[in-house]
Amino acid sequence: MSDAFIKDPGERLDYTIDWQLDGYLETGETISTSTWTVAGGITQFGSATATGTTATIWLEGGTHGQEYLATNQIVTSEGRRAERSIKIICRNR
Repeated sequence: MSDAFIKDPGERLDYTIDWQLDGYLETGETISTSTWTVAGGITQFGSATATGTTATIWLEGGTHGQEYLATNQIVTSEGRRAERSIKIICRNR
């Protein structure tokens, strides 16, 4: 798992995985495709985006006291496949 974030159930926030900082991408390698899977109970807002080295998703909702996973699957310009998850911890603020 990459990271864990605290989110109020009323917030709509963006979350990014930087695959280059994660040490996965080789020099010059880029993300060709990126898809996200989100656990039930929290909602993806709009379309997820990807740049050459990052993948971003917007999430909203959730229930106080619950934890959710959002998983990003990528295919790179070199044909490698990988996935990383982020944990969203919902807490009233």
